[in-house]
Amino acid sequence: MKLICEKDKILKAINSVTKAVATKTTMPILEGILIQTNDNDVKLTTYDLEIGIEYIVNCEVKEQGSIVVNAIMFSEIIRRLPDSDISISTDDKNLLVIECEGSLYKLATMNPDEFPELPQISIENSIEIEQNYLKEMIRKTIFAVSSEEKRPIFTGCLFEIKNNKLNVVAVDGFRLAWKSKFLQSKTNDFTAVIPGRTLNEINKIILDSYDIVKIGIAKNQALFEMENCKIVTRLLDGEFLNYSSVIPQNWETRIRVDRGLIQECFERVSLISSSSIEKEKKYPVKVNIDIGKVTISCTNQTGDAKEEMYVSTEGKNLEAGFNPKYFLDAFRAIDDQEVFIDFGTSISPCIIRPVEEGGDYIYMVLPIRLKE
Repeated sequence: MKLICEKDKILKAINSVTKAVATKTTMPILEGILIQTNDNDVKLTTYDLEIGIEYIVNCEVKEQGSIVVNAIMFSEIIRRLPDSDISISTDDKNLLVIECEGSLYKLATMNPDEFPELPQISIENSIEIEQNYLKEMIRKTIFAVSSEEKRPIFTGCLFEIKNNKLNVVAVDGFRLAWKSKFLQSKTNDFTAVIPGRTLNEINKIILDSYDIVKIGIAKNQALFEMENCKIVTRLLDGEFLNYSSVIPQNWETRIRVDRGLIQECFERVSLISSSSIEKEKKYPVKVNIDIGKVTISCTNQTGDAKEEMYVSTEGKNLEAGFNPKYFLDAFRAIDDQEVFIDFGTSISPCIIRPVEEGGDYIYMVLPIRLKE
C-alpha cells in the first residue's frame, strides 16, 4: 500500500473516525484504524462494536492495499507533522511508514482481516435533513439525556417522525427537552431511540451547513450518511416515555421574561446553590412569583443570595424550589429573547416555552420540595 494525501484532508478524516475507537477493550484490533485504498480514494474505518464510522478521502494512490494501525499513535503523529503532503505506505516488514518533508515514522500494524465488519443495515425508514438543523436539534436536547445506566432507554434521544415532523426528545427523570422541525419531503411515521453518546459524536462531525445528512433506521441499527462519511450505531431497546402525555397543557401561573436576564440571575444564585463547602449537598433555589415580580433566592452555609426581576405575570402567586442547573441548561439552549415560563403548583412541572404560538421547543423541569 502506498498513498499521498494532503495533511488537512487526512487529519479531518482521522479526527472524525477516532470518535468510534474503543478505549477499554480486550481486543487490540478495536483500538485501531482500518486503512483501505480503493482506486484514488482511501477509506478510514473505526468500530467499537457500538458505533462504527467510515470516512473516505480522495488522494493519490500509488499502490492498493489495507492495514490496521493503532489509532492514537497514528493520529498524534499525523497531527504534529508539517502542513504538507504526507506519504503513507507499508514496507516489506509490514510496518506503516509515514513520511512528510524531513519526518519519518514507522508503526507496527495489525491484520486487516481481523477487523470486524460494520453491520450491514437493511433500511426500513429514512429521512433527509440539513446538517445545520440536525446539529441544532441535537444541541438543544442532548443535555437532558440521562447518565443513569439503570434506565438505558433514557440514555438516548427519541427520534420520532409524526405527520411529517421530526421530534427529538430527551428525558432524564427530572427534566425533559423537546425540539421539532417539519421535514420538506414526505416520509413514513416511525420512532427510534439513538444513544446520546452517538449523537454527541455525530454533532462533532456534521457541519453547520445546508448539506444533507440522510438518517436510515433499521430494526436495531441506525445509519447516518453524509457526502464522504458514514456512521453506524445500534439503537436502544425499550419503550420510551410517552412524552406528550406528561407535558402539562394548562398553567396556574405564567411569567413572560427576558431569557438572557433571568439566565444571568440563575447563574449568580447558583454560585451559592452549588456550595463548595458542602460538595455532597446541592441546595435548591427558591422561586417566588408575586404580581409583576419574580424573586430567585438560596440560603445555605455558604451564604445567602437573592435576585429580583420585574416581569409580566399572570395567574396566582407561587413559591417553588428547583435545581438551577436544569433551568440554566434550558436557557443556554434557547435563542429567543423572551420566553414564557409556566407553573402549576409548587410540586408540579414547570414549562419553558416560546412566546410565539406553535413554537418548536419545550423544556420541562420538575420542582424540588422545599424544607419548611
